[in-house]
Amino acid sequence: MARRAWVTTLVALALAPLALTAGCGAEDEAEPRNDAEAPPSEAPLELPGLPDAASAREQLAALTEAEPESMDGYSRDHFPHWKSEDGCTVRQQVLQRDGEDVQVGDDCQPSSGTWLSLYDNVTVTEAGDVDIDHMVPLANAWRSGANEWTDDEREVFANDLIRPQLLAVTARSNREKGDQGPDTWVPEASEFHCVYGRAWTEVKHHYDLTVTAAERETLTELLDTCA
Repeated sequence: MARRAWVTTLVALALAPLALTAGCGAEDEAEPRNDAEAPPSEAPLELPGLPDAASAREQLAALTEAEPESMDGYSRDHFPHWKSEDGCTVRQQVLQRDGEDVQVGDDCQPSSGTWLSLYDNVTVTEAGDVDIDHMVPLANAWRSGANEWTDDEREVFANDLIRPQLLAVTARSNREKGDQGPDTWVPEASEFHCVYGRAWTEVKHHYDLTVTAAERETLTELLDTCA
């Protein structure tokens, strides 16, 4: 894919609101207070834009391998995120999409619901205790090519509801992951490894981001777990 070929059509698509029957959740992120261990998920949430394993392997082979770029100039402010659409932020739309039995008020804030964090198989019952993870973290994207984008292009990346880039997870797992790539961090829930490898590869491929040799090796291993 030529660099930035996605820009001309992506802004309208990636930032379009979900067809919500209800709204969304709080902006602040906190450690979970009402967790319960959940049994392993046999059929994880189907993330949007998730390729099958064969397609992900083809995408992985096409990715450019390179050493990470410098972090010079990086700031999360260069990735404006949680854009509002029709009164709901992108964060809130993900809470609605990923939750079960989510009830909301007129302000899009959930008053009840449950969220199964696929990284660690923990169920959270308070929306304020849920983090929205960027599958490919913002700092990782910066080091693998996003440093050359405009802030408008980075805003599309940070609010992408079309691809498997955003996921509701526990604050603990999100903070453990930080800005690490799969070569240094993978979800502790091993049954999610196949989906994780497919999702990470799709996002890197769509946005023409580079991978390191170690990252490619681990992604290959993750895709090899797919049935």
